[in-house]
Amino acid sequence: MGSRVIVGWVPDFPVLAAGTGPAGIGGPADPVAVVHRDEVVACSAAARAAGVRRRMRVRVAQSRCARLRVVERDLAAEIRVFEPAVRHIEGTVMPRLEVIRPGLIAAPARGPSRYWGGEPQLADRLVAALGEMGLPARTGVADSVFAAALAARTGQIVPVGGEAAWLAPYPLGVLGVPRLAELLERLGIRTVGAYAALPEAKVLARFGAEGIAAHRTARGRHDRPLTVRAATDAHTVAYAFEPVAHVLEPVVFAAKASAEQLHERLTAAGVVCARLEAVVELADGRTLSRIFRHEGRLSALAVAERVRGVLQAWADAGLLDTGGEQGIVRLALRPEQLTTATGRQSALFGERQTPEEVERAAARVQAMLGHQAVVRVELGGGRGPADQVRLVPFGDVDNGSRPPDGPWPGRLPAPHPATVFPNWLPAELTDAGGQRVAVSGRMVLSAAPARLAVEGYGDTAVEGWAGPWPVLEWWWDRDRSRRIARMQIVTTDGRAWLLVVEHGRWWAEAHYG
Repeated sequence: MGSRVIVGWVPDFPVLAAGTGPAGIGGPADPVAVVHRDEVVACSAAARAAGVRRRMRVRVAQSRCARLRVVERDLAAEIRVFEPAVRHIEGTVMPRLEVIRPGLIAAPARGPSRYWGGEPQLADRLVAALGEMGLPARTGVADSVFAAALAARTGQIVPVGGEAAWLAPYPLGVLGVPRLAELLERLGIRTVGAYAALPEAKVLARFGAEGIAAHRTARGRHDRPLTVRAATDAHTVAYAFEPVAHVLEPVVFAAKASAEQLHERLTAAGVVCARLEAVVELADGRTLSRIFRHEGRLSALAVAERVRGVLQAWADAGLLDTGGEQGIVRLALRPEQLTTATGRQSALFGERQTPEEVERAAARVQAMLGHQAVVRVELGGGRGPADQVRLVPFGDVDNGSRPPDGPWPGRLPAPHPATVFPNWLPAELTDAGGQRVAVSGRMVLSAAPARLAVEGYGDTAVEGWAGPWPVLEWWWDRDRSRRIARMQIVTTDGRAWLLVVEHGRWWAEAHYG
């Protein structure tokens, strides 16, 4: 069992940060919804009373409430608004905490609770500190961040060791695994307690890593294999500014590049991190830092947004130019709480961030049409156009052995064909006398091409050509070796083709459009 955790939560914080304020808390009574990518991420009490809910599409929300005021989410603005409250808490309640997202923080409760006289007193002090900053807040204390955040909804303190019993009555949706929850409900399992009662071995065999992780959460277990506090800086990525950076944009750009580099390091090490600390060193010798908890969902762009928001908040508070020399000399991203990767590393800081809605939709289609019905595109290595792209079934790990960056001697340069045929089309390339054009071992044509016939596309006169270019692959393997030549042909009807000749036979490999 891990140490106790306290979570502070400001309800509807995106609405507050947008400058509107939820009804009944010092703001207007107008219904307000903060949206991102056509989806409601937060709404005021008046909007909820009219039927608006989180994760609802904007058009659906507007149909529920005709007077709904829609505000586009500004994450950087939310961070700037919340940062003064974070600094106030660090200075008056507890010295170190994690920002899960603007409006939601977490921190170890053991030390601060001893200082303030107990967990109830610590919770009251945290609520009071946020109230001093004009933020209505609730707190929750439990054995894990998950349960503490859930307890914060109602301002409860979960008894030590009683997390499983406390979670038991909740619906499965609180576990944050919608696809699993839908399946379990169809099986008649509708509460966290009912799911926790299932045998662990059966859950692992039926639902895999995702199911067993949710099962352990339901049972109040918080195993963290290979967890370490990354004090060794083994995977830290740093960027030094020469000359000193006096504006924020170069720092934000460096944060995005550093996040991508950090992702590569963690991937190579086979680990993921639960927390990320951004550290800024100033020219006058001071150091400022902020810790973010991301649960494996922050992209490089999201890291840059958080760094931008925190830097702007520090600049607004005058922390970046307090006495002495001014400017930023170094930015460091330090991962903390490293654990073994479980197959979702690409979601950490990579470019491919898959929304849960897409995962659920893909799983439904695969269940109806088969595992190969939904695929994703992965770049691969090779000389031909068909070799450079692989279609991998959604949810599978790409085990391609060909690195896309080569080198690949003989690879065709851009422009690339618009259409690559899954199976080569039979073709005939003939000269002016109607004889098939042949290619010698020295890549010499037997005659100038005059006409091209491709199955399904008719027979057309040749206007121009380029090549041939030889390709010799797997020459050391008798069963897999291949010797071919490629040519580009333009016909008088405006079409352009990529042809392949193998064993004296012509084929159409691709079409340029």
